Amino acid sequence: MPKKRKHLANRFLSSLPPDDFEALLPHLETVDLKRRTVLYETDAFLTHAYLPQDCIISLVTIMDDGQSVEMAAIGSEGMVGAVAAPATRRAIGQYSVQIAGGASRIPMADLDRIMAERPAVRHALWRVNEAIMSQTLFTVACNAVHTADARCCRWILSTRDRLGRDSLPLTHEFLAEMLGVQRSTVSSIVRQLQTAGLVSQRRGCIAVRDRAGLERLSCECHGRIKEKFDRLLPPA
Repeated sequence: MPKKRKHLANRFLSSLPPDDFEALLPHLETVDLKRRTVLYETDAFLTHAYLPQDCIISLVTIMDDGQSVEMAAIGSEGMVGAVAAPATRRAIGQYSVQIAGGASRIPMADLDRIMAERPAVRHALWRVNEAIMSQTLFTVACNAVHTADARCCRWILSTRDRLGRDSLPLTHEFLAEMLGVQRSTVSSIVRQLQTAGLVSQRRGCIAVRDRAGLERLSCECHGRIKEKFDRLLPPA
């Protein structure tokens, strides 16, 4: 795949007018990110922005006792680094790669300079910021009021939408970590979904078999977050 086309898999980049995208292009590089790679620890200085192409990066809060919970997940619809802390340029949580794949990367200094020079880039960044902030707030509310079953269905659907395929590299351990529940809880939920014919599973993989059925069991957060992103950023 040509270099330019890879970058355009990201919705922020593909939403830009051609001349603004061309201004960013010389500063973009494609990097392959492995699962569990930590891009930034909490409070680390942000040197680069990452724009996922077909990977998923999670913003995770680590508690003092070692427990973790996901606050946001960013795939090809968004950006990591430039939107969360525009003032201090320090990570507000741990950014780690949850689904391996490619991402576009740009030095923060170059992105800041081009944003200052080009209003369309700046406005596109504001749209990404609003969408990710909305997702984070929905996720906080979802974690507080919705059942683990509904949240698990939401995570599976969101992952399927970001990757654009039905076969997903998800383990029970990973889902439990993201949802902030016990692994046994996730195993029970996925087993029920499989019995209902909504998913199938094998080691390290969950495949969506009935999207409509999953949507019926998911909380409304999945649809509302997707609607927000689609309104602010057109699909790549």
